[in-house]
Amino acid sequence: MSARRITSSRLGRTATAVLAAVVAGGALAGCSRTIEGRAVQEGAGGGGASAEFTKLLTECDAVTDEQIAQSVGSDYVLRGFFGAICRWDGDGPSGPVKVTFNWFETGALDTEREAGERLGYAVENTTVEGRRALLMRRPADPHSCGVSANASTVGIFGWWVQYAPGSAHPDPCEAAATLARLTLNLSS
Repeated sequence: MSARRITSSRLGRTATAVLAAVVAGGALAGCSRTIEGRAVQEGAGGGGASAEFTKLLTECDAVTDEQIAQSVGSDYVLRGFFGAICRWDGDGPSGPVKVTFNWFETGALDTEREAGERLGYAVENTTVEGRRALLMRRPADPHSCGVSANASTVGIFGWWVQYAPGSAHPDPCEAAATLARLTLNLSS
């Protein structure tokens, strides 16, 4: 009887160990996946970008706060979130205004066009400082407008200006276009 107990006990432990190994192997296999693509060294995506567009957060300084305020008819702007998308809030004679700047080192205007059209925006071709650009408007929203353009070296950038409904404000498309011109005219 004792020999049988030892054998049953060993069998039980062996079966438990095998079962644990199978479960662990299945769990590990279930967590693995293959990702298609090609590895690229960090920072190699844009290659040759100018100093204005190479360091995180410095893109937001492409146009000064004073130039932003003047372009949108505001007394001042307060900096908000900064990253790939930078935001400012302003106020003045034209009322409250929100300004957004985006910059994508590997972006393309065709992608921006597709995104705008998917969102139902009216998208028009335009130029800024001789560069291909897009002007975008939300349907039935005369208080906001965006302009996206090819950057001076690689990628794209865009400005979006949104005034409070009911306020007497400048043309949001002209304000966005002015900010785009200032971004490309880095000598001013």
